[in-house]
Amino acid sequence: MLPSLRRPEQSLITIPLPLIRVRHRLPSTGGSKDIIRQTIQLPCDLAIIMCDPEWKVKLGAEIIIFIHRPGEDLSDLLYRWRTTQIHLDKEYEWLMPPKDEHMFSEGADQVHPLFVLFENSPTRIRKGLAGSYLPNVVDTHFEVFSDEELLKKII
Repeated sequence: MLPSLRRPEQSLITIPLPLIRVRHRLPSTGGSKDIIRQTIQLPCDLAIIMCDPEWKVKLGAEIIIFIHRPGEDLSDLLYRWRTTQIHLDKEYEWLMPPKDEHMFSEGADQVHPLFVLFENSPTRIRKGLAGSYLPNVVDTHFEVFSDEELLKKII
């Protein structure tokens, strides 16, 4: 799905904790339509948007990443995906990172989910995603630190 293999770093825009601006069209009394804009935070963790590095335009495919959270069950994970699907089924545009604000960022032709699990994620979640034919990967490099260990690494 990478638009340019020669310039892969310029072919992707990553948006952590993404926001979209949804446009709602409401009929007015005069017969024309009023547009109401609403900003929504998607319940996913990361959005990866494909773009053409030469033309600097967003392309039609988007990858929406959901990272399994501690204590989250399969139904919660699927609920986040379904809620995201509902939001992205409307007319929307991405609120882009500052360096990419100039880019045309409306809607997508294809939205693909990707679920990131960890070694300690329950097996039933892996089986449930596989049974639902939803793509997932298992991160084996995840480390859990106590608060003290984390402070030592930061300082």
